[in-house]
Amino acid sequence: MTKKIALLGSTGSIGLSTLDVIRRHADRFEVIGLVGGSKINVLLEQIKEFKPKYVAVKEEKDAIELSQKISGVEILSGAQGAAVIAGLPEVDCVISAIVGAAGLIPTLAALKNGKIVGLANKESMVIAGEIMQKVARENGATILPVDSEHSALFQCLHGEKKESVRRLILTASGGPFFKKPIHEFEQITLAEALKHPNWNMGPKITIDSATMMNKGLEVMEARWLFDIEVDQIEICVHPQSIVHSMVDYIDGSVIAHLGLPDMRVPIAYALSYPDRIETGVKPLNLFEKKELTFFAPDFEKFPCLRIAYDVAKKRQTYPAVLNAANEVVVEAFLNQKIGF
Repeated sequence: MTKKIALLGSTGSIGLSTLDVIRRHADRFEVIGLVGGSKINVLLEQIKEFKPKYVAVKEEKDAIELSQKISGVEILSGAQGAAVIAGLPEVDCVISAIVGAAGLIPTLAALKNGKIVGLANKESMVIAGEIMQKVARENGATILPVDSEHSALFQCLHGEKKESVRRLILTASGGPFFKKPIHEFEQITLAEALKHPNWNMGPKITIDSATMMNKGLEVMEARWLFDIEVDQIEICVHPQSIVHSMVDYIDGSVIAHLGLPDMRVPIAYALSYPDRIETGVKPLNLFEKKELTFFAPDFEKFPCLRIAYDVAKKRQTYPAVLNAANEVVVEAFLNQKIGF
């Protein structure tokens, strides 16, 4: 029986990786709906290949353009259009990969309709984690993390009791500036900040990684995903990005999740859970890697981490305010209106 998929954010990096996994398993998955951004030509190619019944775009003008170029597809627009697709009765699984707070409304729509939600949109959990978990419980929905670190934690926690967990250890690559002296930060350019050493990601999350705000947001995401106190979540800088996260248990055991840095792995796990499927990712060869190193985070060099921890402990609407502020300044940096 094929699993019917709605993909929110199909033209972004997570969306493209998701479709690559689906392409490899056409017998297991059927794309019912696609939600894209402003890359209309990319979306058109996706529509031709995967033949969804429903498509949504952000702007009404893009919906009009699409309707003139394709037929046999219901075309919607705006956040409400995305929400309609996320809640379609025939959809089994929704991959939520719209960047930023814009992903919240359609993600909630999926949860209200009892869907399996593969959550790549960490901002939704940051700004409304408590609400999302409540809606999921009340409607029989399932949230499966797609962030590589949270997917790793989910797998390391599988079958274990909550009271056996001492701490969650989120690994971080450190981004492109982990070894850069802090006095050189004022000279950092946009091009430098967009060159992540290990991961191929969209511009917003790449900048968040460079400032390490991404890891701060992931602390808040983990707090709600796994119902654990912020003081039990630690960050460990691991430049090789092979160990994706670890769980430290009260008996002294530490369970770690290892793999090459490729988003197709956690995406495939969310799509096929509880099964595992082939992803096209080559096997990990530890002999080629030679070493795995680990460092404490530098809260002075990356103050976003400290701010995020403080905000996570305050809860209420503080995380939503921090996320909004971060989205504004990242957009300003991407448009070269402010410095790093």
